[in-house]
Amino acid sequence: MNSILVSVLWGILLMYAGFLTKNKRSISVLAVVGAVAVLSANALEYMGLSFFDIDTKGMLFYNPYSYIFLVVIHASLLLYFLLSGTEVEETAATPSDHYALIFFVASGISIIAGFKSLLMLFLGIEIISIPLYVLAGSDKSNLKSNEAALKYFLMGAFSTGLMLMGIAFLYGDSGTFYLEGINMGATEMSPLKAIGGVLILASMAFKVSAAPFHFWTPDVYDGSPTVFTSFMATIVKSAAFFAFIKLFEGAFGKIQGQWQVLLAVITALTLIVGNITAVFQQSVKRMLSYSSIAQAGFMVMGIFAMNLMAKQGLVLYFAAYSVASIAIFAVLAKLKDHSVDAFNGFAKAHPLVAAVVLICLLSLAGVPLTAGFFAKYYMLVAVLKNGTMYWLPVLAIVCAAVSVYYYFRVIQAMYFKETEAGSVAEIQFSSSFKVIMVVCALLIIGLGIHPDWLMDLL
Repeated sequence: MNSILVSVLWGILLMYAGFLTKNKRSISVLAVVGAVAVLSANALEYMGLSFFDIDTKGMLFYNPYSYIFLVVIHASLLLYFLLSGTEVEETAATPSDHYALIFFVASGISIIAGFKSLLMLFLGIEIISIPLYVLAGSDKSNLKSNEAALKYFLMGAFSTGLMLMGIAFLYGDSGTFYLEGINMGATEMSPLKAIGGVLILASMAFKVSAAPFHFWTPDVYDGSPTVFTSFMATIVKSAAFFAFIKLFEGAFGKIQGQWQVLLAVITALTLIVGNITAVFQQSVKRMLSYSSIAQAGFMVMGIFAMNLMAKQGLVLYFAAYSVASIAIFAVLAKLKDHSVDAFNGFAKAHPLVAAVVLICLLSLAGVPLTAGFFAKYYMLVAVLKNGTMYWLPVLAIVCAAVSVYYYFRVIQAMYFKETEAGSVAEIQFSSSFKVIMVVCALLIIGLGIHPDWLMDLL
């Protein structure tokens, strides 16, 4: 509850800060302070200090797993503000509005982390989604941004309709919105439960951009301002996956055979479509969009297994994926050209930043000694421990090998190609930006060597 209320209050504060000051740097500093406040409030509640005692009638309940997830999310949000604050400032004359929307999204994520009722799931998803429609179309002079916002809104409204219909079917069968009361796996599945479950599954697959519900992702991510694509592809996607975890942990109970088959098909399609399509992209931003679909395929494997190792591994995956992607997008946002060729000679012009981007790309590819390696390892072992469909980890390993190709295209451009005169050298990175990038690299390597730093908290 601490993080919900602090996020909302800070969002309101930032809304009015735009009237009180026109200094964009002051507003960015206020947003960073807000991220620290939300992170601290959540940590204090984890340690037993709650600011507010509100009776939610059992609709919200937080356990240590929820708190650690929120710590990862809020720490990622802090990194995002520190690395991308300059770009947020440049998106509008009053960036306070955009910061306020991001904090409102953070409040929705906090609701998602503790929901025990489908009503809270719906509210959390909508509180997250509606500000994102605005952020996606925030570059009003860019037709691609307008197109992205319209597509995201229409597809988001359609998926919300599916979710509401699914909730109505589940309520009609069980007579309750509470996850424990629905408990799909406890008894033989009725037609109403089956239909409701499939509709909610389709809606959640859309939210996490899992195939075959991924078709909106490349256009929306590519058309949105890069600074907000970073936010959507990392922090927001992680929140949607956590909602997935709580659904299958609570309402769906023990997943029956037919659910595993359906999830296995979704996982396989997501891995294949994401990785194969990313190979042919010439834009790094669009490649990262398809890469996010491929990463979603690995995370769906955790939903498929839904054992202790899967739940632990997913939190590690959220941390590894978010830190690496936020760092790469922060660099990409400073480039005018998003093609692979724009990175030609990047290592010679900016060796330190290039080294961090290299580590981040290696982590996304799942190379050992990076956090991404252990994140993928946990997903694979979780499926093997599940004892069914051994072909799924084999497919995932093959797709991970394919992903190495398109990540290494960027690495090759940075280190083994010559740049055009002045193109990359003109970009300036501040000392504070470089320090935060190094922190990201150290986090990735640290979690790659000692994933127990995060696992022990769980």
